[in-house]
Amino acid sequence: MSGGPIASVTAIGWVRCARDPEEEDDWGDVPSTIELAPEFGPEALLGLEDFSHLQVLFLLHAVAAERVETGLRRPRNNPAWPEVGIFAQRVKRRPNRLASTICTLERVDGKTLHVRGLDAIDGTPVLDLKPVMAEFLPRGPVRQPTWSTELMREYWER
Repeated sequence: MSGGPIASVTAIGWVRCARDPEEEDDWGDVPSTIELAPEFGPEALLGLEDFSHLQVLFLLHAVAAERVETGLRRPRNNPAWPEVGIFAQRVKRRPNRLASTICTLERVDGKTLHVRGLDAIDGTPVLDLKPVMAEFLPRGPVRQPTWSTELMREYWER
């Protein structure tokens, strides 16, 4: 079995955010909007306002193809942290440049979602939206290495 294209996807909307794209941390209080693509009407979002959180799947469009990594690397190039494989971290230079974040859904306004804590820059193509349901969250303790806790210490809040 070899890798290769298996399907095509199109953006269902785009992120609008005033955040400086060079900043890596302190995303927790960042307000953003997601504007649906023209082919969707407001009915596509009907009922979503009853959920407190939203899972957003998006394309890391600002990462150049030649910057994608596939092997070992130290998270954030920190020499204190171990080399780990690309799939053992959430770096933006992923093979398919796909990302997923759970953020707070503040309100739905027609075809625009107002969210907080979405770590996506302005113009990011959104590929899918899903309401967060407690039953889909981990069903037990979450285990992770110390380096990942250190890395995430200021990711959401300073």
